[in-house]
Formats: sequence, C-alpha cells, structure tokens
Amino acid sequence: MEQFTSRALIYKAYCDENRLRIIDRLTLGEHCACDLLDQLPIGQSTLSHHMKILVESGIVSQRKNGKWVYYSLNDEGCKNSIDLLNEIVKKKYEVLNECNCDTEDKA
Repeated sequence: MEQFTSRALIYKAYCDENRLRIIDRLTLGEHCACDLLDQLPIGQSTLSHHMKILVESGIVSQRKNGKWVYYSLNDEGCKNSIDLLNEIVKKKYEVLNECNCDTEDKA
C-alpha cells in the first residue's frame, strides 16, 4: 500500500495548473518564494500550499536561508517520477503483447 501512497503524491504534484507553472519556473533554476510570487498569479498562502505538495512528492527540494525559502527541482525526485511513468507504460505494452484475444471483428 505504501508504494501507492508515494505514487499518489507524485501524480498529485502534476495535477494542478499552478504546480505545473511552478515546475516550469524551476526548470530555469532555483527560485525563492518571493520570486515565484512575483511570477505567478497566486497569493502567498496558495504558493505555500502548492510548494508543500511539490516538496512532499520529492519533485522539489527546499532550503532555508535566513527568512527566505529557496526551491529547486530535485533530480532524484524528477527521475523517480519519470521511472514511475515508464513503469506504467511498460506494463501496458507487456499486457497488450500477452493478450491472446481474437482482434478480428466477427459479424
């Protein structure tokens, strides 16, 4: 069951427009929360909510420097999300190749 919990966290991270915008910004490098707020049409509490989800998923890392929090993409977390999607696609094609169903239309 634990594997599904971690998978759900990863998918949840990608299932919101604002989180996708944040990820897009982070592809350019590390950003502090104040920079992200300036670049996105959301408020501080909304950003905090989204960053919590992204950090919990492992896709984003955070570090604190004084009163500022800096965010960046986590290489290992991003690799895990890619591996997860590849695993699903691989299983799909394995099942399709094992299928013995008659695919011809019967009249």
